Amino acid sequence: MGQTMIEKIMQQHSDEDAEPGKIIWIGIDVRSARDFGGANVVKNMNTYYPGEKVNDRSKTYFTFDCNVPANTIAYANNQHICRKYAKEQDVRVYDVDAGIGSHVMIEEGLLAPGETGVGTDSHLNILGAIGAFGQGMGDQDIAFVFKAGKTWFEVPETVRIDVEGDLPANCTARDLTLKTVGTLGTKTALGKAQEFFGPSIDKLDLSGRITLASMATEMSSIIALLQPNDLVLKECGEARGSPVQGIAPDADAVYSGNVTVDIDGLKPQISRPGKPHDVVDVETVNDVQVDSVFIGSCTNGRYEDIKAAADVVKGKRIKPGVFGSVVPATRRGYIRLMKEGVLETLMDAGFLISNPGCGGCASGQIGMTGEGQVQVSTSNRNFTGKQGAGFTYLASPETAAASALLGRIATKEEVV
Repeated sequence: MGQTMIEKIMQQHSDEDAEPGKIIWIGIDVRSARDFGGANVVKNMNTYYPGEKVNDRSKTYFTFDCNVPANTIAYANNQHICRKYAKEQDVRVYDVDAGIGSHVMIEEGLLAPGETGVGTDSHLNILGAIGAFGQGMGDQDIAFVFKAGKTWFEVPETVRIDVEGDLPANCTARDLTLKTVGTLGTKTALGKAQEFFGPSIDKLDLSGRITLASMATEMSSIIALLQPNDLVLKECGEARGSPVQGIAPDADAVYSGNVTVDIDGLKPQISRPGKPHDVVDVETVNDVQVDSVFIGSCTNGRYEDIKAAADVVKGKRIKPGVFGSVVPATRRGYIRLMKEGVLETLMDAGFLISNPGCGGCASGQIGMTGEGQVQVSTSNRNFTGKQGAGFTYLASPETAAASALLGRIATKEEVV
């Protein structure tokens, strides 16, 4: 019987048969802890494995991205605890200037297609964008992986998702992603892996794949895996400094279900406050007045995303009374945006630019809303309280930028 991508990856990292529903032990290539939860990982290491070294310091990392630089005493203490432990263990810290950990792993070549990684980030499954297995876990679980270099998982079933049609010129990977989230909801892929197929998927660049994979969590999925195309393999190889191999499902792989997402004639999409899967066409809510706009997060904070927003607002100013903020995902992206004048374009338009990190997706950071405030965000979650006390709509960078210009929810066609 053929295997799906998740079954293949787990099989290659285990001495046991990777059959859906079976619990097996798998080796973990990259073990990480971020500033959120990292101090508890250290506490558990010191409590349960006192005086012992991590399993492999070359595969163990701390990544700070939730609260960077720390703006509370609690986060400052947590980060300092992690730094001291990292020094004791001689492991690397990607500190407050590095950016979002999952993105850093891809950019630095720490993880390649077919490999495995775990961390204290609920969106570490974003690594499915390059055909790798990533998973967020609790601090006790991560401490065990720090010590043992392995952990157990129940091999999940996989849902096959066929994306039919061509992505219209006025739509982006984020619109495709929101359409998928709206179609699947939170039950279709609950506790399962996803694999995506179709010409539009094959054409997605790495940035677009990251956007799609980043919202697997919002569909209650374990991970969304995409077979790497030649461009992705090239980028991953350059990041690692050596060629990398792709991974694909077998032709006779068995899926637990098959879902079709039709994007022919797709219009720009937006998720209404409270539920990421409550997705509608942007034009149906274009009378909603907007108080703030946040462009960033692991979903849409890459160079390509922020450049797209800048192209919409170039030579224009955001509407008076609207607060706009931009947070690049990584230092590398920030530097490129700065050198090419993209950040200057955004600042000239009235946006506030912050340092790399999670930004408005993490409580207490730039992009929070006040009670009653309406925000358009490129983040991945809009649950009540997630990005403040206000109301958050989820949309593409282009839609967010256009909304900032007009002071109401709008598409880029209305301003470009």
